[in-house]
Amino acid sequence: MQELSQTFGTASRQPMIFVVGNSRSGTTMMGRILARHPEIFTFHELHFFEEMFAAKEQAKSLASQEAARLFARLIDMQRVGYLQQRDPNQFLAEAEGCISQAGAASLTAPAVFEAFLKYETALNDGRIACDQTPRNVYYLPEILRIYPQARIINMVRDPRDVLLSQKRRWQRRFLSGNKTPLRESLRTWVNYHPITISRLWNAAIRAAEREQPHPRIFHLRFEDVVAEPEGTVRSLCDFLELQYSQSMLEVPQIGSSTTADRPEVRGINRDRAGSWQKGGLSLAEIALCQSITKVYMERNGYKPQPVRLPVVDLVTNSASFPLKLGLAFLLNLNRMRSITETIKRRLA
Repeated sequence: MQELSQTFGTASRQPMIFVVGNSRSGTTMMGRILARHPEIFTFHELHFFEEMFAAKEQAKSLASQEAARLFARLIDMQRVGYLQQRDPNQFLAEAEGCISQAGAASLTAPAVFEAFLKYETALNDGRIACDQTPRNVYYLPEILRIYPQARIINMVRDPRDVLLSQKRRWQRRFLSGNKTPLRESLRTWVNYHPITISRLWNAAIRAAEREQPHPRIFHLRFEDVVAEPEGTVRSLCDFLELQYSQSMLEVPQIGSSTTADRPEVRGINRDRAGSWQKGGLSLAEIALCQSITKVYMERNGYKPQPVRLPVVDLVTNSASFPLKLGLAFLLNLNRMRSITETIKRRLA
């Protein structure tokens, strides 16, 4: 813990990586690729921004006990898991020791977050922390400003494949070795609607585009990773100023919404691109998605395909949208520190 005192109240230059993008765009896969590098430790989704951070409070000083509770919450999120029942108090003594060792009377939440990343990365014999929480795409201005040493990888994927993955995401409970809680399966089922998912895809693209061009942001299409894994990852390593390692491509094939996990199989699964063309989406879902995302699809190299418009299905989907949106809002309330700020960032 001797390095923690150099983090609080200083402009730390410890390297940090943030993998962002729309959910189901390959952020987890990219996190696993980076985790195979000997210098990088990839965290689980931490959800610090949006759930533990409010932009208007970023410069607010925290009392030592408040900072320790935040530190403990982050430890709990990483070691127990975001989807599990958690009790941050079990890590409070460890967190208090870290905060006490830092030697600061008051701290800011972003400084506590950085110190946690540094601490946990060192515990896992890493040098570079990698946070792969997708929704951080909505907080790029804050990340770039607060952490001048941070590099950002923005993942983009065909919105129709994102739609299919989100539609089937509730099935992860039955496809993974570590069972997803039933409440999470219910939440992901309620979250799905072709209009909602398509609009959120647009919002994530817009959020990243607003920061372009930027020398610390690397935009990467999921399809390019699976088509040319080695060349793409080599380019990524150049951006991160790291030496390429062939082991980075030896990732376990897990996390799919359509097939069972196969952790014993290593390598980039080339079949993951263009899955929507093999079935799983109705004509109405495809038509709605392409209509809503058309401008950003074409801007990112995805071509809409002619689809016969099924009027009855389109009307049914449109009619169900308000109900599904309302239910999704209620089931996600506990994931937002500031409801107003969360909504504004997705509508901006």
